[in-house]
Amino acid sequence: MRTDVIEVTSTGTQMEIALSQVDKVAAYKGLTGKNALHLRLLAEEMLGMMRSITGETKGDFWIEDDEAGVYQLHLQVTTRMNSEKRDSLLAASSTGKNESAKGLMGRLRDFFDRGADEDIAAAHSSLLMPGVLEQSSLPTLDWEWSMTRYENALNAQMKNNDAAAREAWDELEKSVVAHVADDVRVAIRGRQVEMIIVKKMA
Repeated sequence: MRTDVIEVTSTGTQMEIALSQVDKVAAYKGLTGKNALHLRLLAEEMLGMMRSITGETKGDFWIEDDEAGVYQLHLQVTTRMNSEKRDSLLAASSTGKNESAKGLMGRLRDFFDRGADEDIAAAHSSLLMPGVLEQSSLPTLDWEWSMTRYENALNAQMKNNDAAAREAWDELEKSVVAHVADDVRVAIRGRQVEMIIVKKMA
């Protein structure tokens, strides 16, 4: 099943409609208690990240599921802002930074918040650790990040007493999404960025 696609914006337009759709999916699929709560929570976290993107940005939100009970929440955004405009907006904040760049979802937001003319490889993020964000062999895909692959890489680095990896792991441990979701993936194709949160219902 795939739900209708709802256009949401970083200013909050139609986010309540998107969350209402999540509740309808849960009801239609007979999800109750913890499962329904988890689906709603993951959607709230995803849309909360959308709200923290610099400037007014539009994105498409929808949900898919399969016969195995695996649910995927999708958010797809096309980057329209150039680096100069983004820097100008950020300069208006007291620190010159986007204040939401904390925690797992805040850092993932950086992939959505980059300028259309910025190279993702030049991004400064603890998520861009060696072996974690890799160039895909698929010709249409520039970059793909996976939380599962990230966790595995951090585990390997912590065995070498890597302080940065330990800090990143502590941050991951505090993430609601990391505890509830089975995986989070971010794919970048040119100016288009898509986040998929994967949750298998028990």
